[in-house]
Amino acid sequence: MATTADLRNGLVIDFNHDLFQVIEFQHVKPGKGNAFVRTKIKSLTTGKVLDNTFSSGATIIPVRVERHKFQFLYKDEVGYNFMNSETFDQVLIDEKLVTNADLMKEGQEVEILINTENEAPLTCELPPFVELTVTYSEPGLKGDTANSPKKAIEVETGARIMVPLFIQEGEKIKVDTRTYDYVERVKS
Repeated sequence: MATTADLRNGLVIDFNHDLFQVIEFQHVKPGKGNAFVRTKIKSLTTGKVLDNTFSSGATIIPVRVERHKFQFLYKDEVGYNFMNSETFDQVLIDEKLVTNADLMKEGQEVEILINTENEAPLTCELPPFVELTVTYSEPGLKGDTANSPKKAIEVETGARIMVPLFIQEGEKIKVDTRTYDYVERVKS
């Protein structure tokens, strides 16, 4: 058992018969009344983000989890197949547990959060940035440079991303996996 003093970002807790990961928290000591902890927690089963307030010193139940590096192998009708980079064990993960799956290409290294009690995978996270090849791009209009215009392109994984007009088909670009934002061109 732990208390709200042990809360930190990334901590996984058992709350209302579900597993939640702490996204952010803030200890609040109002001038009048008791202190409390305001949190934003994300369900690892449904993906919903909740705002919750715990009274200061309340008991929480932390869940022991481990992060392991896996390599994405392929997707089939059942889900996504990954291989542990160290033990070569393979694991199948349901599609709803993989965040931003449309930015993941075969051979991509990811981190999988595993519950140590039952060895069940909880989430699959891509690295913050990935390099992808542009497979479809409409040509930009010459002279259309006011207000930094953008156009939609398609990358090798099928994801659609907004990029500056100068990006052409066949180029490699770096994409932020958290926001789907274009970062830069990758020099070959």
